[in-house]
Amino acid sequence: MDKKPVELSRHILPVASTMVGVCVTVISVIQLAPDKAISSWADKLLAVDSLAFMASTMLSYWSIRHKDHLQRIERYADRLFLLGMALMVFVSFLVAFELFTD
Repeated sequence: MDKKPVELSRHILPVASTMVGVCVTVISVIQLAPDKAISSWADKLLAVDSLAFMASTMLSYWSIRHKDHLQRIERYADRLFLLGMALMVFVSFLVAFELFTD
């Protein structure tokens, strides 16, 4: 039984591009929150996070269009996506502690 290689980029592309929109939306929501030290850090971190997701989106698209370097480009897209997700979780903890602690 031959296994067809899984094209990870076809999964990363729509999710990473959606996460760019989520980052921009959260930046807008953070701007509505009262000014505190962490909220200024959170929007800057989310801006960097949106760049990581955008780079992951572009690499995923590139690997779909150019099959010659599929594995290497997919690996970079996957790593950037995971970095973006980790950064988003970190920022969400910062915002949650800011909002729910006295």
